[in-house]
Amino acid sequence: MNRIQSAGRLLSNRGQTGLPANARVRLSSLSRLSLPIELLRRFAITVSRRSPFIPWGAKRIQAPKAWKYATGKQIRIAVIDTGLDYSHPDLEQVARAGYNVLQPHLPPHDDNGHGTHIAGTIAARGGRSGMTGTAPDAAIYPVKAFDHQGSASISDIVAGIEWCIENRMDIINMSFGMRRDSSALRQAIRRAHRAGIVIIASAGNDGKRRADYPACYPEVISVGATTSKRQVLRMSNRGEKIDVYAPGEKVMSTWLHGDYCILSGTSMAAGYVSGAVALLLSAGRKLTPKQVKNILKQSTTPVSHAGKRVRTGELNVWSAIRLLRGSRHMRSGADTPIRRRTLARTVRTQPTKARRA
Repeated sequence: MNRIQSAGRLLSNRGQTGLPANARVRLSSLSRLSLPIELLRRFAITVSRRSPFIPWGAKRIQAPKAWKYATGKQIRIAVIDTGLDYSHPDLEQVARAGYNVLQPHLPPHDDNGHGTHIAGTIAARGGRSGMTGTAPDAAIYPVKAFDHQGSASISDIVAGIEWCIENRMDIINMSFGMRRDSSALRQAIRRAHRAGIVIIASAGNDGKRRADYPACYPEVISVGATTSKRQVLRMSNRGEKIDVYAPGEKVMSTWLHGDYCILSGTSMAAGYVSGAVALLLSAGRKLTPKQVKNILKQSTTPVSHAGKRVRTGELNVWSAIRLLRGSRHMRSGADTPIRRRTLARTVRTQPTKARRA
């Protein structure tokens, strides 16, 4: 993978109005301290003596304060990515079977690291000897649609979304993007939204005033990235298409072989939002995707870009929980889940290639 490749950079003909079935997309671009992506494994952080820690991003969005009321219990989160390292000590308790789109007869094991990193940010549960993610009691269902090079077909992503619908996921995390629209992907997103699934996607890392697809679809919560100084991360896409920003600079999270790794980008920021949504849903399971988006947008902390305050704010899950607790959406007694639609079967379109973001 090239250094700092933009999310959703197409390998197909640019003259087309939409992505063809054989188009490829990439995972949202990311960097590890401005190093080439090929060097990530070399600089992964190996820990011989494990000690508990909460990443700075989780503290920034005030997740620990929210744990008094919600921890993500019984929330099912699908991470459409490179899979999951099931052997990582911090993920063993939260990992579920998931689905391998590329090889359905095999478990969705991670052979890249990106999916494991996102999963840790969302729901790692290291307890007294490791990392604690944003929603430590949530369940992670890895959906492997991207190969070891960070490449996936649109048809495989669509198949992954349809698996999520059939298996009644509450949240889908999509830390990838592309620059051009795809009717097949757009229709799959709409079906998932109608089924009541909250969909979160990274906005992309081109530093432009736009958001990649699928982040810019109205059914999706589009996520940009911020720095530790509460400024828009330089590589992050921005503008009116961004629904919420979240920490995306030097994010430490789980990595392959029981290690940890520091990465930067909107992919990491999307993981924080997915974890925050899990906290909201575990506190008020009757929430619809639209209500979730509105609560997140109404409870943000101001951020700046180039010395000026921007309209869209940074995620603050503690404020969101407080807003929820003071609203009529707060559940009481037995809760009635929203009605969900399922597909009779998973429909695979003709192979179309995409790359992990």
